[in-house]
Amino acid sequence: MHLEEKTLKSEKIYDGRIFTIFHDTVELENGNEAIRDVLIHHGGVCVLPVTAENEIFLVKQFRYPFHTVTREAPAGKLEKGEDHGECGRRELLEETGCTCDEYIYMGEMLPTPAYNSEITHMYLARGLHFEKQKLDPDEFLDVEQLPLSEAVQLVMDGKIKDGKTQVVILKAARILGI
Repeated sequence: MHLEEKTLKSEKIYDGRIFTIFHDTVELENGNEAIRDVLIHHGGVCVLPVTAENEIFLVKQFRYPFHTVTREAPAGKLEKGEDHGECGRRELLEETGCTCDEYIYMGEMLPTPAYNSEITHMYLARGLHFEKQKLDPDEFLDVEQLPLSEAVQLVMDGKIKDGKTQVVILKAARILGI
């Protein structure tokens, strides 16, 4: 069938805490075979908290693969079978200390569809209330507050590099007319 691939063989080569990797052999539409390495991930969620003054909260944290600190929307990984809405609310509270009255689903994105099954669900949080952060024992981050319009410019200038954060900022700005 056009634009489809048939799995001929699948071998699990890694089974970790966060993801599993398969090494697959597939048949292409022209009958040839190809190799596909696939990372299976339960998915994630990101939440952009926005104040009544259209300021947002981002988190700064060290990302080991790039050996640098990134600016990101509060986010987390889904546990197997977990509701993404509840996961987002949990991560919002853990990372920023915020709860919200209004929680708007903004859709999903596929961060790296060529080899990764992850789906990231995106939310906009408004009507914020502030409590204490509830960081995980191995989580170290700083919370940064800035105008949404400034965050849009940082995305456009290439200073916010995280894909989910770029998308959620630009979608929020469009929704809010910024």
